[in-house]
Amino acid sequence: MPYVNKPRPYKKEYEQQKGRGEHPDRMERQRARRKVDATKGRAARQGKDVAHVKALSKGGSNKDGVRLEAPSKNRSFPRKSDGSMK
Repeated sequence: MPYVNKPRPYKKEYEQQKGRGEHPDRMERQRARRKVDATKGRAARQGKDVAHVKALSKGGSNKDGVRLEAPSKNRSFPRKSDGSMK
């Protein structure tokens, strides 16, 4: 844990995310987690990832649907030879 002896710089992290353009996707993922928590309860999400039916990186949204998946399945994507997702 990198922030054991000092407070975590949330404001700095937030500004860095906005600067990298990650903020909209991050907010979309948080909305998806809240949506699953509201319908199935937070305990159902323990140890699982909230996966979008159509990945956010491929133009998906929460409207396309979300589901719970094992982390190993959700984080492994078929990749092209240059390392980008198919």
